[in-house]
Amino acid sequence: MKRKEKLEAQATRLVDSVDYQAGSVVSRTIIDKDAVTVTLFAFDEGQGLSEHTAPYDAIVQILEGEAKVTISGKTIMVKQGEMTIMPANQPHALFAVTRFKMLLIMIRS
Repeated sequence: MKRKEKLEAQATRLVDSVDYQAGSVVSRTIIDKDAVTVTLFAFDEGQGLSEHTAPYDAIVQILEGEAKVTISGKTIMVKQGEMTIMPANQPHALFAVTRFKMLLIMIRS
């Protein structure tokens, strides 16, 4: 699949829609609306997002690999096919135990 190709009105394998990059975190915005943002991420092994907060609830769906997700001091392992909810205004961080791809759905309403 071409990485810049629009994903509308077709069947798409999300895991193939973003590529890993050595030593980096790569993202691709799928939907960016007032009420919701949907973003694909690819984290190389050992990469992560440091602890931060967001004013919105978010769903993290792991498409491939395994991530360590810390929410308000509680660490959980989230693997391919699993998801977790990061509540609004709760500090959270993500770390790539193995390289992983995830779908992030941020709900703004």
